[in-house]
Amino acid sequence: MNLFPDIHEALALLKAGEVVAIPTETVYGLAGDARNPLAIRRIYATKGRPAGHPVIVHLAMESNWEEWGVFSDKAHALAKAFWPGPLTLILPRQAGVLDEITGGRESVGLRVPDHPLTQTLLRDLGSGLAAPSANRFGRISPTTAEHIQQEFEGLVPILDGGPALVGIESTIVDLTHEQPALLRPGFIDKESIESIVGPLGHSSTPAPGTLKSHYAPMTSLLLSHTPEEDRLRLEKEGRSVAILKAKKTDQYARDLYAELRRMDALGVDILIAEPAPNIGLGHAINDRLSRAASKFSID
Repeated sequence: MNLFPDIHEALALLKAGEVVAIPTETVYGLAGDARNPLAIRRIYATKGRPAGHPVIVHLAMESNWEEWGVFSDKAHALAKAFWPGPLTLILPRQAGVLDEITGGRESVGLRVPDHPLTQTLLRDLGSGLAAPSANRFGRISPTTAEHIQQEFEGLVPILDGGPALVGIESTIVDLTHEQPALLRPGFIDKESIESIVGPLGHSSTPAPGTLKSHYAPMTSLLLSHTPEEDRLRLEKEGRSVAILKAKKTDQYARDLYAELRRMDALGVDILIAEPAPNIGLGHAINDRLSRAASKFSID
């Protein structure tokens, strides 16, 4: 197997029902042909993803999106404003969409990624690509080809498109009810969505990346607005510590997962992360950090 296939080799693998890690502007995805149930099962098996947890379908800008989901006027307006880009729309599914993608539910998540290499791949494939993040389930999402190589120990072919420019997963908006709802914050903030569709409500529709514990390093992670004070306290207790300081929000988002992976490899006892200002993109950064920290208890 060629670990780093070119686009023609990647296309051949996908047409054969294999999985390939692909670049997007958010994070790398573990992709399979969304019309091939065997390919979708391979994604789940490779990730260790629980059955019934839905995955997002990635589409070409020039494709017929309505083959996959039922678009309301509000859905069309959001797609016109933000596609291609880091926005996923949860829509009523069309009849031909596989249960393996939707978890047997009557909704489907669709996105048009803003990455030229993957857009070319999608156009040439002539289908959608189911592509959850290319990491083991619940672990830190990958933003470079090297992350995937490390995560899967060279067992997954990677279409290398360079570092992800956004760095965190897409905003997810549920449009299966009369009032749209924000399911996962991302680079496109709530205010930008509301400027197009009006006030957002609430929804319990299942969506990727919304479990309480997710995006997690192996090392215990503590969120702290006073990281230096907590470092001193923990070091006095004999624990080794590494600190992730907040940055300007767009840079913080872009670097977040790479930094968590780097710090996770240091072998310290505890990681301390400083939250971003809780406005705009900061909401999405803090959402990822809080989920990454949720399974740990630090006394």
